[in-house]
Amino acid sequence: MNRIFSQRRDRLLTYQAMREGRITAGTRTPCPACGKESSGLDWSRSLQVCPHCGFHCPMGAYYRLSTILDPGSFQELEEKLAPADPLSFPDYPEKLAGLEQSTGLKDAAVGAVGKIEEHRAVFVVMDSRFLMGSMSTAVGEKVTRCVEYAGKKKLPLIIFSASGGARMQEGIFSLMQMAKTAAAIQRFQSRGGLYISCLTHPTTGGVTASFASLGDIMLAEPGALIGFAGPRVIEQTIGEKLPEGFQRAEYLLDHGFLDEIVTRDQWRAVLARLLALHERG
Repeated sequence: MNRIFSQRRDRLLTYQAMREGRITAGTRTPCPACGKESSGLDWSRSLQVCPHCGFHCPMGAYYRLSTILDPGSFQELEEKLAPADPLSFPDYPEKLAGLEQSTGLKDAAVGAVGKIEEHRAVFVVMDSRFLMGSMSTAVGEKVTRCVEYAGKKKLPLIIFSASGGARMQEGIFSLMQMAKTAAAIQRFQSRGGLYISCLTHPTTGGVTASFASLGDIMLAEPGALIGFAGPRVIEQTIGEKLPEGFQRAEYLLDHGFLDEIVTRDQWRAVLARLLALHERG
């Protein structure tokens, strides 16, 4: 039991280091999926994708933006927006303060205006280091404001989702963000706005059931878990074994939910091509 706990702890620590992009060149770090070791330099060169099995480790929001945006084009939006504690949930403010200090984030999403190969767009990137990317009132409000900003400036909208769903510490206030963000996306699209939804591992719960699934173009990273409830919950509920690979990006692509699976080293090129086509249209 102690050995299993130690392995899980080491895996979580590896995840955190990879998300933050702080695995140093001199270290050899095992892949959380296949267990094979690679040097910090190899992890960095591959953008936190395992050189052996291709597993796409989660990325921090600022780190992801740095890999796709033109240098010097990043301009953060709504950076001061912070979560509230509407239910006076025990220890919630202390947990938020600790996460802000350890991650440098106010909450689980970063909004920005930036350029990809000189094509300007509005971006929202979720960060699973902050309470597993759960959607708080602040996250829902940030997504909504960024959508409205994109509509006002007539810019395309690109959202990278990574979430465990609604934030239980905010109860019904968190669940209300599903309707609010979905309505904002609908208004944006009805006025001709282009919304590209990019799903990363994992994208689940209320985020999947709202803005993450409403893209005009739906993209995902290889192997990403995408769904509302997890596979084990579904199996326990229906009493049946699910198909192999159920809720993974490849399964969803085969069944028409996604338009394309994009490896991490191709995000910049794919998004640039889509933005260029949109501008010509």
